[in-house]
Amino acid sequence: MSPPAVLPATPGQAHHLPAAGLAALATAVLAGLPAVLGGVGALAAVLVLQLALVLSWVMVARMRGATASLAVGTATAVAADLALVLPERPELGGLIGVLAVGFLASVAQQMLRSPRHHLVDSLAGAALLMTAVAALAALLLLGRSDEGRLVVTGLAAGAALVVGHLVDQVLPRPVVAEGVPRGLAGLVLAVLAGAAVAWAVRGLADLGMYRSLLVGAVVAGVVALVAVATSYMAVEAGDDGVPDGISPWVLTVVQVVLPLAPAAPVALGLLTVL
Repeated sequence: MSPPAVLPATPGQAHHLPAAGLAALATAVLAGLPAVLGGVGALAAVLVLQLALVLSWVMVARMRGATASLAVGTATAVAADLALVLPERPELGGLIGVLAVGFLASVAQQMLRSPRHHLVDSLAGAALLMTAVAALAALLLLGRSDEGRLVVTGLAAGAALVVGHLVDQVLPRPVVAEGVPRGLAGLVLAVLAGAAVAWAVRGLADLGMYRSLLVGAVVAGVVALVAVATSYMAVEAGDDGVPDGISPWVLTVVQVVLPLAPAAPVALGLLTVL
């Protein structure tokens, strides 16, 4: 049995090259806006990523009640951002209430639609989406204490994504799993790239040499692993066929933004412990 195609109507390279280009652009936005505009730039960058993920994920996951799902996802993103922007001393735990209310809203939204086909799938997709947008909001908390830390984290995560996709475009070996164009070489080099970038810009966040290397490597490793998992989703969605009227670029947006989501919580945890 032959492995599934990435996208039936596009060449195989569409899995990596557009994602690498979009990852570079997302990294420039995530690292550049906070460096230039401070807190306002950080909020703008995070909100752009969140809204892009909400719109793309609802389409890729084929969530039923798409319009209402978009509304709930957008409201969750905005509420998560406000929970970390408005308080004088924001805490990551403030996102728990946002996630609880958002999940209840998703349950109500899915139960009120009729007919209730694929209810479990839609609820699972909503739960993952809300978790991801809340994790992206944590970037604001990372930048609240030191904008340099947000920039370093964004650059390390972005470097891991770009390098991973570019390496897997030319050398997806040894294969991580049959049917998915991701290889061990890309995974390893993505981690090394993230560590190297964090070390190179460590002065922005006043991090020492070893601390920056560790933070960069761990953040890049988590991002690279989630990127591999996201490639599974992209391959499966592409194999099912992109719905009529929907651009294949929605898959690329998910491939880029979803792996960035865990970067901030991981960096926050490391910088708190170290």
